[in-house]
Amino acid sequence: MDFTSSLHKFTVVPSLTDELVALQRVAYNLWWCWEPDATSLFRRIDPDLWKSTRHNPVEMLGILQQTTLETLKNDEGFMAHLALVDEKLNDYLRAKTWFQKTCNGASKMKVAYFSMEFGLHESLPIYSGGLGILAGDHLKSASDLGLPLVGVGLMYRQGYFRQYLNNDGWQQEYYPENDFYNLPLTLERDENGVPRTIELEFGPRKFKVHIWRVQVGRVPLYLLDTNLEENRPEDRLITAQLYFGDKEMRMIQEILLGVGGIRALRAMGIIPNVCHMNEGHAAFLALERIRLLMEKHGIRFSEAREIVSAGTIFTTHTPVEAGIDHFAPELLDKFFLGYFKSLGITHEEFISLGRQNPKNQQESFCMAVLALKLAGHANGVSQLHGEVSRSMWKALWPELPEDQRPLTSVTNGIHTRTWMSNHMASLLIRYLGTRWLEDPTDHNVWRRISRIPDAELWRARLSSREKLVDFARKRLKEQLIKDGATTKEIATAEEVLDPEVLTIGFARRFATYKRGTLLLRDLDRLAQILNNPEMPVQFIFAGKAHPQDQEGKELIRQIVQASHQERFRHRIVFIEDYDMEVARHLVQGADVWLNTPLRPMEASGTSGMKVAFNGGLNLSVLDGWWCEGYQGNNGWAIGKGEVYVDIEYQNQVEGRALYDLLEKEVIPHFYEQGNDGVPRAWIATMKASMQSLCPVFSTDRMVQEYTSHSYLPSYTQWQRLVDNDFTLALDLARWKESIFKAWPQIRIEQVEAQATDAVAVGSQVPVAARIALGDISVENVSVEGYFGVLDSTGNIQGGETVKLVMEKDLGGGAYRFGGSFECRFCGRHGFMVRIIPHHTVLGTIYEPGYLIWG
Repeated sequence: MDFTSSLHKFTVVPSLTDELVALQRVAYNLWWCWEPDATSLFRRIDPDLWKSTRHNPVEMLGILQQTTLETLKNDEGFMAHLALVDEKLNDYLRAKTWFQKTCNGASKMKVAYFSMEFGLHESLPIYSGGLGILAGDHLKSASDLGLPLVGVGLMYRQGYFRQYLNNDGWQQEYYPENDFYNLPLTLERDENGVPRTIELEFGPRKFKVHIWRVQVGRVPLYLLDTNLEENRPEDRLITAQLYFGDKEMRMIQEILLGVGGIRALRAMGIIPNVCHMNEGHAAFLALERIRLLMEKHGIRFSEAREIVSAGTIFTTHTPVEAGIDHFAPELLDKFFLGYFKSLGITHEEFISLGRQNPKNQQESFCMAVLALKLAGHANGVSQLHGEVSRSMWKALWPELPEDQRPLTSVTNGIHTRTWMSNHMASLLIRYLGTRWLEDPTDHNVWRRISRIPDAELWRARLSSREKLVDFARKRLKEQLIKDGATTKEIATAEEVLDPEVLTIGFARRFATYKRGTLLLRDLDRLAQILNNPEMPVQFIFAGKAHPQDQEGKELIRQIVQASHQERFRHRIVFIEDYDMEVARHLVQGADVWLNTPLRPMEASGTSGMKVAFNGGLNLSVLDGWWCEGYQGNNGWAIGKGEVYVDIEYQNQVEGRALYDLLEKEVIPHFYEQGNDGVPRAWIATMKASMQSLCPVFSTDRMVQEYTSHSYLPSYTQWQRLVDNDFTLALDLARWKESIFKAWPQIRIEQVEAQATDAVAVGSQVPVAARIALGDISVENVSVEGYFGVLDSTGNIQGGETVKLVMEKDLGGGAYRFGGSFECRFCGRHGFMVRIIPHHTVLGTIYEPGYLIWG
């Protein structure tokens, strides 16, 4: 019998006295997870309970007996500790921030940051991997810097899966339920205490949504939840799990994130003028913002689109199109048939927003294409990924040279205080002061690393490695007990690994392109390396494969099987159930971080950055962030960035290169120690790594870069377009219609340059062009010369533009334009002339199909 219809529900909360109420205040602000004094406060209450709750202070406070709370209240030392932490939180929230000091903190900019997942802490398991961890670190740095930013995501009932391995090493998954009322989040309510609710209706699906709030320092994160009793069972499942289900479920989740996210913010009175999409999952938000502008102000789609585009930013994290969501047009029809009509556009116009080639009826609807077409700013997450992305999406901007396509890069970073060990942080404070905490981007501060005595830095490294080995042994023991191992087998867990041995870590999502088994290509050679009695080595692996990725699971199985061989039993360990806790121990304790992706498949990667902040060194293929980080004296590069057509051959070459580097460089470097046991050459490399990488690869630098290059310019452009009742936006839309209609009349009739075949370097080369503009006035176009050095295929590489000025009206809509360019480099050069629309207020405006070359 179903009793739910007559079930009366209520929530039980901890009964804290006035003296202890600050505990709850701290517990509900995730600032505590990057403040060592706060985490030690909660650990102090009950270390075992702290561990068993996955370091969740809200759940722990709910479990504590009232007698324990009374004991804490009467413990003077604890109460002093609580007062210190409470004061620190208040000081943090009141302090004047970077944004206030440098970016006109009183401005009306409001940024909303949308992501399918957020990795803030292991106690809030709504993340799967790098995308979520990056999003979590983004919010933390936005809080530290004082940005007027809110986060928007989904609150998953089961989150991402928990992992365990069977006896054969094959990954198994299970999905424990998240108890929302015992997590550091609160349900958003109105002034009458009623939960705030929004409603979405798309095609056959109509459901209600609750909004949960997670406080991340100064930044609120709003998470949407469809697990409401009034919803149908299939709709309650929308927020059940992260990245699960079929295409239809994925689309509904992305509608909820994008459209529902905007509606949820409006329900709370938050109207962002800048929206940042962390991947294309949230791209529908741009359509909802357009619809709302049209509905409220009675403007057309084209006019609202100009405003929304100005205030929209898209960050792509995917270097291959296959990794991006594509939907069949029929699925769009099922859910958006009524919606696109409210936008005032046709079915074909709607579908074409997600197609690279709008005329290709067979092309699917791509979320990244939708995001790129509706965002005023777009970027990849490393310099190399920016190059890859500009090439990958070249069909969207067919007339532009690759280096001028409107897709830049902002290289990822990490939140320093989340990932640095307490031991290392204390050491840095002792010798660098606290400036690096306030501004981790200050190069001058990090140069002071050289002041740290080698012996002290080495002791910090030894301590972190010992903690990692101890953690790995405990986790392995827990795994064996859970698997029903014998007492003898469990006892062996105490013997695996050695805290005195060079320790190399490898932990990430197990996708085939990351090549987690490259190290295993020659097991006999590997055994000789690991078991060298003079210079032994040990490896610790961790990571999850997507539940449907059988090839990824096979990679894990191969590693686990190898670790069971007697020759590797004490030298290779695989830690189950990779999460943020496992990641912290690994990046803090590993001496070397191994990274072996197939170039250029790693968009950025951030785990190696975390290692660098803890004094570890990177051993990586030149891909993602390491192309920018590697300087020759701060780690090692596997290969020189080569890409081979034959992947198996590439695996052979780079597998051998990895073994060679280990045998000839990495291992001898580590064991080259003086009489005092301190490897001074190794420590010199550690210092070079920290000095060069720490000030660059932090999310403070990253968020500052987003602020200066994207957020503030987007806000400024948005403000210009909405001022004076949208005067400029309306004018821009009408201007484009007029220009684009007359554009076919434009011709480049003649181009000439006064240059011989050989020109002296430094010479100015005059260029002239006869241009026919038809009915378009001369101030509505920009005529440019594009010139540069030719490559072996006859194409201009890294070209430069020079504006040509109108020199003479030739009559009949024809004009003569002229200018010159300087030949600053030797070699074979070429030049072309192009015409592009030019708005008298906004300047040059490129849109596909409206650029002429000649």
